[in-house]
Order: sequence, then C-alpha cells, then structure tokens
Amino acid sequence: MSQQVRWTTADLELLPESSNRYEIIDGDLYVTRAPNWRHQTAITNTAAELRDWSIQSKLGIAIPMPGIIFSDADNVIPDLIWISYDRLSLVEDEAGHFTAAPELIIEVLSFGKENERRDRETKLKLYSTRGVQEYWILNWQLQQVEIYRREQIALQLVATLNALDTLTSPLLPGFACVVSRFFL
Repeated sequence: MSQQVRWTTADLELLPESSNRYEIIDGDLYVTRAPNWRHQTAITNTAAELRDWSIQSKLGIAIPMPGIIFSDADNVIPDLIWISYDRLSLVEDEAGHFTAAPELIIEVLSFGKENERRDRETKLKLYSTRGVQEYWILNWQLQQVEIYRREQIALQLVATLNALDTLTSPLLPGFACVVSRFFL
C-alpha cells in the first residue's frame, strides 16, 4: 500500500531557493518554472490598469504575486490580486502574508496542459471554496479573459471576453478596460 505525501506550509521552508514557484493545493505540491515574458507582461499591464483605477477610486490595491496561506495544506501565489482596503486589514498575518481570500484573483495561463488544468480546475475549486468573489483567467495566447463570479456558493463562468471587448466588474465600480490593454 503506497502512502501519498501530503505537503504542508512548513515543508516549503525546506525547499531550495530558486526561480521556481512552489504552491501547495490540498496537500499536493505544484512547481512552476519562471514564466515567459508575455505572461509577465500580461500581469504587469493588468496590475497597471487596476492600480490606476484603485488610485482614482481609493477602494483597494492591486498586488502582484502575493502569498496566500489559506491553511497548512493550501498555500498559493496567485499572479495578481485586488483587495479592498476594508478587507486588507482583516486578512494579513504578522509576516505580511494573506490568510484569507481577496475579492479578486487573477491568473495568467502558463504554457502546458498541466499548468492550464491547475488554473482552470484546481485553483478554480480552491478559490471557489475559499470565498473569492471573482476570478479572472487571462490567456495571453488568445488575448482572452475568462471571468468567473460567485453565484451563491461557487465561482461560475459568466463571460469570455476577447481583445476588443470591454471588461467591467461589479466589484470594481467604474472600472472599464478594453481587454487588449492587458496584452500590449
């Protein structure tokens, strides 16, 4: 009988420093290599759009690649989050990590079927069960954004927007951005 290894947050401290990203979801370790420049450009551009809106609205902050430690078995580093100032003070631990969900999480698809499945299935399930209100999946190859919103108890796909579409969100009053701006 084989025993499945269950990774914990403490195990991450034992891993060597590298350019890899280590995440734990439901006790499983996920290792992702440093992404390509198009992936990083999508994060930077999306963060800039959310930052500009946040400065104007004074409602919250966009944060690239924060650590979120939901539990000892669920420790992730999303590509980008947006969190309201009201929620920010409630979910940060002494080390500056988040211990609960922000309102919005954004992941940019990384190359490869396994990476894509992690973002579309594994992380979607985690973020849904942990109370994320909205989840955007950016596909830089297709210049698309999939928008998942909380409907009752789960995140549900509500729209797939293409480059010329304008993204708006009930979480972000007055925010409007043409999708292509995320991928310039």
